[in-house]
Amino acid sequence: MDIDQIETFLAVATYGGFHRAAQALRLSQPAVSARIHLLEESLGAKLFVRSRAHVALSPAGRTLRPHAENLLRAVSVARQAVHEQQPASASGVLSIAAGLSISTYLLPDILKKYQSANPGVMVSVRSGNSMQVLKMVLDGEVDLGLARSLHHPEVETQSLRDDPLLFVGHPSLPATRKRRLKLQDVESLPLIFYDRGSSDWTLTNGLFRRAGLLPNVVLEVEGIETCKRMVLRRLGLAFLPQLAVTSELKSARLRAIQITDAEPLHRSLDVIRSRHKALGGAAQRFLNLLQSATDSEGVSKI
Repeated sequence: MDIDQIETFLAVATYGGFHRAAQALRLSQPAVSARIHLLEESLGAKLFVRSRAHVALSPAGRTLRPHAENLLRAVSVARQAVHEQQPASASGVLSIAAGLSISTYLLPDILKKYQSANPGVMVSVRSGNSMQVLKMVLDGEVDLGLARSLHHPEVETQSLRDDPLLFVGHPSLPATRKRRLKLQDVESLPLIFYDRGSSDWTLTNGLFRRAGLLPNVVLEVEGIETCKRMVLRRLGLAFLPQLAVTSELKSARLRAIQITDAEPLHRSLDVIRSRHKALGGAAQRFLNLLQSATDSEGVSKI
Protein backbone atom coordinates (compact mmCIF):
# COMPACT_ATOMS: atom_id res chain seq x y z
CA MET A 1 0.00 0.00 0.00
CA ASP A 2 1.38 3.44 -0.95
CA ILE A 3 0.16 7.04 -1.05
CA ASP A 4 -0.49 7.03 -4.81
CA GLN A 5 -2.73 3.99 -4.42
CA ILE A 6 -4.66 5.66 -1.58
CA GLU A 7 -5.11 8.87 -3.59
CA THR A 8 -6.31 6.86 -6.56
CA PHE A 9 -8.73 4.86 -4.42
CA LEU A 10 -10.28 8.06 -3.06
CA ALA A 11 -10.49 9.58 -6.55
CA VAL A 12 -12.41 6.57 -7.90
CA ALA A 13 -14.69 6.63 -4.84
CA THR A 14 -15.31 10.38 -5.20
CA TYR A 15 -15.91 10.47 -8.96
CA GLY A 16 -17.76 7.17 -9.12
CA GLY A 17 -15.73 5.67 -11.93
CA PHE A 18 -12.28 4.86 -13.24
CA HIS A 19 -12.50 7.08 -16.33
CA ARG A 20 -13.40 10.27 -14.45
CA ALA A 21 -10.84 9.49 -11.76
CA ALA A 22 -8.18 9.08 -14.44
CA GLN A 23 -9.10 12.47 -15.90
CA ALA A 24 -8.93 14.15 -12.49
CA LEU A 25 -5.56 12.56 -11.69
CA ARG A 26 -4.26 13.12 -15.23
CA LEU A 27 -3.44 9.45 -15.60
CA SER A 28 -4.42 6.82 -18.12
CA GLN A 29 -7.35 4.61 -17.17
CA PRO A 30 -5.14 1.46 -17.22
CA ALA A 31 -2.78 3.18 -14.74
CA VAL A 32 -5.71 3.86 -12.40
CA SER A 33 -6.93 0.27 -12.72
CA ALA A 34 -3.42 -1.04 -12.00
CA ARG A 35 -3.12 1.02 -8.82
CA ILE A 36 -6.49 -0.18 -7.55
CA HIS A 37 -5.61 -3.79 -8.40
CA LEU A 38 -2.34 -3.55 -6.43
CA LEU A 39 -4.12 -1.97 -3.48
CA GLU A 40 -6.79 -4.69 -3.47
CA GLU A 41 -4.08 -7.36 -3.63
CA SER A 42 -2.20 -5.84 -0.67
CA LEU A 43 -5.40 -5.70 1.41
CA GLY A 44 -6.77 -9.05 0.24
CA ALA A 45 -10.18 -7.57 -0.48
CA LYS A 46 -12.18 -6.11 -3.35
CA LEU A 47 -12.76 -2.37 -2.81
CA PHE A 48 -15.27 -1.70 -5.58
CA VAL A 49 -18.35 -3.38 -7.01
CA ARG A 50 -18.30 -2.88 -10.77
CA SER A 51 -21.16 -2.91 -13.23
CA ARG A 52 -21.53 -1.63 -16.78
CA ALA A 53 -23.04 1.67 -15.69
CA HIS A 54 -21.68 2.22 -12.22
CA VAL A 55 -18.77 1.71 -9.83
CA ALA A 56 -19.62 1.60 -6.12
CA LEU A 57 -17.66 0.95 -2.96
CA SER A 58 -17.78 -2.57 -1.60
CA PRO A 59 -18.20 -3.12 2.17
CA ALA A 60 -14.40 -3.30 2.43
CA GLY A 61 -14.12 -0.08 0.42
CA ARG A 62 -16.58 1.72 2.69
CA THR A 63 -14.55 0.59 5.70
CA LEU A 64 -11.30 1.79 4.15
CA ARG A 65 -12.50 5.20 2.99
CA PRO A 66 -12.44 7.16 6.31
CA HIS A 67 -9.03 5.68 7.16
CA ALA A 68 -7.72 6.62 3.72
CA GLU A 69 -8.97 10.20 4.14
CA ASN A 70 -7.30 10.46 7.56
CA LEU A 71 -4.08 9.06 6.13
CA LEU A 72 -3.94 11.69 3.38
CA ARG A 73 -4.62 14.45 5.88
CA ALA A 74 -1.75 13.19 8.04
CA VAL A 75 0.55 13.10 5.00
CA SER A 76 -0.44 16.67 4.11
CA VAL A 77 0.30 17.88 7.65
CA ALA A 78 3.67 16.07 7.63
CA ARG A 79 4.66 17.58 4.30
CA GLN A 80 3.64 21.02 5.50
CA ALA A 81 5.65 20.65 8.71
CA VAL A 82 8.76 19.86 6.68
CA HIS A 83 8.03 22.73 4.30
CA GLU A 84 7.78 25.14 7.21
CA GLN A 85 11.39 24.35 8.15
CA GLN A 86 12.64 25.72 4.83
CA PRO A 87 14.06 29.26 4.71
CA ALA A 88 11.52 31.99 4.15
CA SER A 89 13.21 32.92 0.87
CA ALA A 90 12.74 29.42 -0.57
CA SER A 91 10.51 29.03 -3.57
CA GLY A 92 7.04 27.67 -3.07
CA VAL A 93 3.58 27.41 -4.54
CA LEU A 94 0.44 29.28 -3.49
CA SER A 95 -2.84 28.00 -4.90
CA ILE A 96 -6.02 30.06 -4.68
CA ALA A 97 -9.59 29.50 -5.85
CA ALA A 98 -11.77 32.57 -6.24
CA GLY A 99 -15.08 33.70 -7.62
CA LEU A 100 -14.73 35.20 -11.08
CA SER A 101 -15.56 38.75 -9.99
CA ILE A 102 -13.12 38.49 -7.06
CA SER A 103 -10.40 37.31 -9.45
CA THR A 104 -11.21 40.23 -11.74
CA TYR A 105 -11.62 43.12 -9.31
CA LEU A 106 -9.79 42.24 -6.08
CA LEU A 107 -6.89 39.89 -6.71
CA PRO A 108 -4.75 41.73 -9.32
CA ASP A 109 -3.62 44.55 -7.01
CA ILE A 110 -3.18 42.26 -4.01
CA LEU A 111 -1.16 39.72 -6.02
CA LYS A 112 1.05 42.49 -7.37
CA LYS A 113 2.01 43.41 -3.81
CA TYR A 114 2.33 39.77 -2.80
CA GLN A 115 4.67 38.83 -5.62
CA SER A 116 6.83 41.90 -5.00
CA ALA A 117 7.35 40.68 -1.43
CA ASN A 118 7.52 36.96 -2.34
CA PRO A 119 9.27 36.72 -5.73
CA GLY A 120 10.15 33.04 -5.27
CA VAL A 121 6.52 31.89 -4.88
CA MET A 122 4.62 30.64 -7.91
CA VAL A 123 0.96 31.62 -7.60
CA SER A 124 -1.86 29.62 -9.17
CA VAL A 125 -5.35 31.17 -9.35
CA ARG A 126 -8.39 29.14 -10.35
CA SER A 127 -11.84 30.66 -10.85
CA GLY A 128 -15.31 29.25 -10.34
CA ASN A 129 -18.66 29.85 -8.68
CA SER A 130 -19.02 29.59 -4.90
CA MET A 131 -19.75 25.86 -4.90
CA GLN A 132 -16.79 25.16 -7.18
CA VAL A 133 -14.51 27.22 -4.93
CA LEU A 134 -15.77 25.28 -1.90
CA LYS A 135 -15.17 21.93 -3.62
CA MET A 136 -11.60 22.88 -4.54
CA VAL A 137 -10.88 23.75 -0.91
CA LEU A 138 -12.54 20.59 0.42
CA ASP A 139 -10.65 18.41 -2.09
CA GLY A 140 -7.34 19.97 -1.04
CA GLU A 141 -6.72 21.30 -4.54
CA VAL A 142 -6.06 24.85 -3.28
CA ASP A 143 -4.71 26.47 -0.11
CA LEU A 144 -7.35 29.21 0.16
CA GLY A 145 -10.71 30.02 -1.34
CA LEU A 146 -12.28 33.43 -1.85
CA ALA A 147 -16.03 33.58 -2.23
CA ARG A 148 -19.12 35.32 -0.88
CA SER A 149 -21.11 34.29 2.19
CA LEU A 150 -19.77 30.74 2.10
CA HIS A 151 -19.98 28.43 5.14
CA HIS A 152 -19.42 24.70 5.54
CA PRO A 153 -18.61 22.56 8.60
CA GLU A 154 -15.37 21.30 7.02
CA VAL A 155 -13.93 24.77 6.32
CA GLU A 156 -12.92 27.73 8.46
CA THR A 157 -14.56 30.92 7.19
CA GLN A 158 -13.29 34.43 7.85
CA SER A 159 -15.25 37.44 6.63
CA LEU A 160 -12.99 40.11 5.18
CA ARG A 161 -15.48 42.85 4.32
CA ASP A 162 -19.01 43.57 3.25
CA ASP A 163 -19.62 43.70 -0.51
CA PRO A 164 -23.24 44.85 -0.97
CA LEU A 165 -25.12 44.89 -4.23
CA LEU A 166 -25.61 48.51 -5.32
CA PHE A 167 -28.32 49.72 -7.68
CA VAL A 168 -26.47 51.68 -10.35
CA GLY A 169 -27.12 53.40 -13.67
CA HIS A 170 -25.58 55.81 -16.14
CA PRO A 171 -25.60 59.41 -14.84
CA SER A 172 -27.40 60.63 -17.97
CA LEU A 173 -30.52 58.55 -17.24
CA PRO A 174 -33.44 60.44 -15.64
CA ALA A 175 -33.79 57.82 -12.90
CA THR A 176 -30.22 58.32 -11.63
CA ARG A 177 -30.69 62.05 -11.20
CA LYS A 178 -33.12 61.44 -8.35
CA ARG A 179 -30.56 59.47 -6.29
CA ARG A 180 -33.38 58.06 -4.07
CA LEU A 181 -36.24 55.87 -5.30
CA LYS A 182 -38.87 53.54 -3.89
CA LEU A 183 -38.78 49.91 -4.96
CA GLN A 184 -42.11 50.33 -6.72
CA ASP A 185 -40.52 53.02 -8.90
CA VAL A 186 -37.57 50.74 -9.65
CA GLU A 187 -39.93 47.95 -10.76
CA SER A 188 -40.82 49.71 -14.01
CA LEU A 189 -37.28 50.78 -14.94
CA PRO A 190 -35.35 48.81 -17.59
CA LEU A 191 -33.30 46.34 -15.55
CA ILE A 192 -30.38 44.10 -16.46
CA PHE A 193 -29.92 40.83 -14.56
CA TYR A 194 -26.95 38.47 -14.74
CA ASP A 195 -25.95 34.89 -13.91
CA ARG A 196 -29.43 33.38 -13.61
CA GLY A 197 -29.55 31.09 -10.57
CA SER A 198 -26.50 32.64 -8.88
CA SER A 199 -26.61 34.10 -5.36
CA ASP A 200 -26.63 37.63 -6.81
CA TRP A 201 -29.54 36.78 -9.09
CA THR A 202 -31.40 35.17 -6.19
CA LEU A 203 -30.85 38.17 -3.90
CA THR A 204 -32.01 40.64 -6.54
CA ASN A 205 -35.04 38.59 -7.55
CA GLY A 206 -35.98 38.05 -3.91
CA LEU A 207 -36.00 41.79 -3.27
CA PHE A 208 -38.88 42.23 -5.70
CA ARG A 209 -40.63 38.95 -4.90
CA ARG A 210 -40.93 39.77 -1.18
CA ALA A 211 -42.58 43.06 -2.09
CA GLY A 212 -44.98 41.39 -4.52
CA LEU A 213 -43.41 43.20 -7.48
CA LEU A 214 -42.34 42.00 -10.93
CA PRO A 215 -39.09 43.58 -12.18
CA ASN A 216 -38.94 44.86 -15.75
CA VAL A 217 -35.97 42.79 -16.92
CA VAL A 218 -35.03 43.91 -20.44
CA LEU A 219 -31.75 42.02 -20.66
CA GLU A 220 -30.10 39.00 -19.05
CA VAL A 221 -26.37 38.36 -19.44
CA GLU A 222 -23.88 35.80 -18.16
CA GLY A 223 -21.46 37.79 -16.01
CA ILE A 224 -20.90 40.86 -13.86
CA GLU A 225 -18.46 42.55 -16.22
CA THR A 226 -20.80 42.11 -19.19
CA CYS A 227 -23.67 43.50 -17.14
CA LYS A 228 -21.62 46.52 -16.10
CA ARG A 229 -20.67 47.25 -19.71
CA MET A 230 -24.34 47.14 -20.70
CA VAL A 231 -25.17 49.62 -17.94
CA LEU A 232 -22.36 51.89 -19.13
CA ARG A 233 -23.90 51.72 -22.62
CA ARG A 234 -27.19 52.97 -21.10
CA LEU A 235 -29.10 49.79 -21.93
CA GLY A 236 -30.54 49.59 -18.44
CA LEU A 237 -29.83 49.72 -14.71
CA ALA A 238 -28.56 46.89 -12.52
CA PHE A 239 -27.75 45.64 -9.04
CA LEU A 240 -23.96 45.15 -9.11
CA PRO A 241 -21.36 44.28 -6.43
CA GLN A 242 -19.73 47.32 -4.86
CA LEU A 243 -16.35 45.74 -5.58
CA ALA A 244 -17.11 45.72 -9.32
CA VAL A 245 -18.19 49.37 -9.61
CA THR A 246 -15.92 51.20 -7.15
CA SER A 247 -13.83 52.75 -9.92
CA GLU A 248 -16.83 53.78 -12.01
CA LEU A 249 -18.56 55.39 -9.03
CA LYS A 250 -15.43 57.37 -8.11
CA SER A 251 -15.03 58.62 -11.69
CA ALA A 252 -18.78 59.38 -11.95
CA ARG A 253 -19.16 57.06 -14.92
CA LEU A 254 -21.90 55.34 -12.92
CA ARG A 255 -24.17 56.61 -10.18
CA ALA A 256 -25.64 54.67 -7.26
CA ILE A 257 -29.32 55.03 -6.36
CA GLN A 258 -30.61 54.42 -2.85
CA ILE A 259 -33.82 52.41 -2.57
CA THR A 260 -35.50 54.01 0.40
CA ASP A 261 -38.07 51.36 1.32
CA ALA A 262 -35.95 48.20 1.04
CA GLU A 263 -33.05 46.85 3.05
CA PRO A 264 -29.64 46.88 1.32
CA LEU A 265 -28.59 43.63 -0.30
CA HIS A 266 -25.70 42.66 1.96
CA ARG A 267 -23.26 39.81 1.46
CA SER A 268 -19.81 39.19 2.85
CA LEU A 269 -16.53 38.61 1.06
CA ASP A 270 -15.03 35.55 2.76
CA VAL A 271 -11.78 33.63 2.75
CA ILE A 272 -12.08 29.92 3.47
CA ARG A 273 -9.54 27.21 4.33
CA SER A 274 -9.79 23.52 5.12
CA ARG A 275 -9.94 22.59 8.81
CA HIS A 276 -7.88 19.49 7.98
CA LYS A 277 -4.98 21.09 6.10
CA ALA A 278 -2.19 23.11 7.71
CA LEU A 279 -1.68 26.55 6.18
CA GLY A 280 1.80 26.95 4.74
CA GLY A 281 4.05 29.96 4.99
CA ALA A 282 3.27 31.19 1.46
CA ALA A 283 -0.48 30.95 2.09
CA GLN A 284 -0.22 32.55 5.55
CA ARG A 285 1.68 35.53 4.15
CA PHE A 286 -0.97 35.95 1.45
CA LEU A 287 -3.74 35.75 4.05
CA ASN A 288 -2.00 38.40 6.18
CA LEU A 289 -1.73 40.71 3.16
CA LEU A 290 -5.34 40.06 2.22
CA GLN A 291 -6.49 40.96 5.73
CA SER A 292 -4.50 44.20 5.78
CA ALA A 293 -5.67 45.17 2.28
CA THR A 294 -9.38 44.78 2.99
CA ASP A 295 -11.52 46.51 5.55
CA SER A 296 -15.19 46.97 6.34
CA GLU A 297 -15.45 49.99 4.03
CA GLY A 298 -13.97 48.50 0.90
CA VAL A 299 -10.54 48.06 -0.59
CA SER A 300 -9.21 51.52 0.16
CA LYS A 301 -5.85 50.16 1.30
CA ILE A 302 -5.04 48.47 -1.98
